[in-house]
Amino acid sequence: MLIDSHVNLHAPQFDEDRDAVIDRARQAGVGMMVEISDRLSTFEATHGLAMAHDDIWCTVGVHPHEARHHVDLTSDRLVALAKRKKVVGIGECGLDFHYDLSPRGVQEAVFRQHVAAARTSGLPLVVHTREADDVMAGVLGEEMAEGPFRVLMHCYTSGAELSKKAAEMGAWFSVSGIATFKAAEDVRAVIRDMPADRIIVETDCPYLAPVPHRGRRNEPAYVGHVLDKLAEIRGWSREEAEVRTTDAFFSLFDRIPRPAGA
Repeated sequence: MLIDSHVNLHAPQFDEDRDAVIDRARQAGVGMMVEISDRLSTFEATHGLAMAHDDIWCTVGVHPHEARHHVDLTSDRLVALAKRKKVVGIGECGLDFHYDLSPRGVQEAVFRQHVAAARTSGLPLVVHTREADDVMAGVLGEEMAEGPFRVLMHCYTSGAELSKKAAEMGAWFSVSGIATFKAAEDVRAVIRDMPADRIIVETDCPYLAPVPHRGRRNEPAYVGHVLDKLAEIRGWSREEAEVRTTDAFFSLFDRIPRPAGA
């Protein structure tokens, strides 16, 4: 089974052909997708997609870019929304010090509310981190000391040191189309050292289309290219990569029933 662990199908880039995009994913062998929440104002659309399709599940959360609009967000609010059917994760949340679209202190405060929600709900935390390695490592370490929670370092392109620390905390990692980019050897080097039983794949569509589709709108049908590159990087066969990433996915997103034969 091909699984796209991170899609943004509610995005306006899909407004004209969303159903066709979903159909193409299925035709390409994608058996499951996780639709990601990036702000509460669009959560109903995100959740609606999951409810409308047997093979789509979703998360609830606020991207660090949007944290400035959610300064009053509480973990209780996230936990309440996470009780809905087909919600399987908390996030996407985290720290982005590259764009700094939200003040850094606000990003951290909102992120910690997500951590608390993940701890309370038992659902995995989908983490976005960019140019914030030291602060991210510190927050994760402090929060783990308060009580365990599961972490997915989504679309991981940060440094080797944060990767090592996160792995020691038991984190999973998702690999995106960035791994196929010619100039991304530093990303591939980190992927080679990720824990083999905790790697999954994603498109992060409509962004980050993998080679040979780079520069176009990304979609879930392209996740096989990411899987192929992961197999190449790790020295796995395509079949082994598919089995390993599928096992890792269901180990992490354990609220999703695993289909027979998957």
